[in-house]
Amino acid sequence: MGWWNQPRDEKGRWTKSGTGLAAATVAGLMAFGGGAVGGGTASVGAGSGSGAVNSVSKSGGKQAAKKGQHGNAFRQLKMKNIRKNTQRGLNCAKHSFGDVQQFFLRTPCRELDRMLFAVNDEQGNEIAVSIAWVRMGKAGDAAEFKSLVDIDGTGNVSPPAGAALGLTGVEFTGRYYDSRRDGTLVVVAEAAPAGGRPSEQLLHDTADVASEFPQP
Repeated sequence: MGWWNQPRDEKGRWTKSGTGLAAATVAGLMAFGGGAVGGGTASVGAGSGSGAVNSVSKSGGKQAAKKGQHGNAFRQLKMKNIRKNTQRGLNCAKHSFGDVQQFFLRTPCRELDRMLFAVNDEQGNEIAVSIAWVRMGKAGDAAEFKSLVDIDGTGNVSPPAGAALGLTGVEFTGRYYDSRRDGTLVVVAEAAPAGGRPSEQLLHDTADVASEFPQP
């Protein structure tokens, strides 16, 4: 069950809250690289330098993402300088935190693949995108996992290290988040500012599009 003030989407489902406050109480403010926090949640949004992406571009990005066309999907959002790091066949319990980790200790997943992207918008602002594909043994377990991870403050799958992509101090707070389930597969995507001041709308759109990528 969600927090008392947690928002719902247009279908009435619980969504990640925009504050990231509850996540912080369970180490949900997930930073990789060991450096200072890049972008800072307080500075993202107001006075942003990057422009909005129209609905046609976002729709085109989703269609490309469903086909596994990573570069094309991000280019539809007017992104460039696309870099990625892929990790396959991981242990879910070892690469998660919070209540999500406890769930995996009780109900092990069958496989975990992760991918980290670094992209730039038209103004040169940098965005980090973390995606996890979690395959459970049963559709019911997948549904339970999705219901849990969608609640703010319950933890998540840890993002890959960003050093290989030149990312340090990036903080994933759950503010720019999307997920989907297809049978036994759950896809969780998050975006975070990694440099400059990308717009909040672009960060939301990036997470929405990234959640459509098929398992690598």
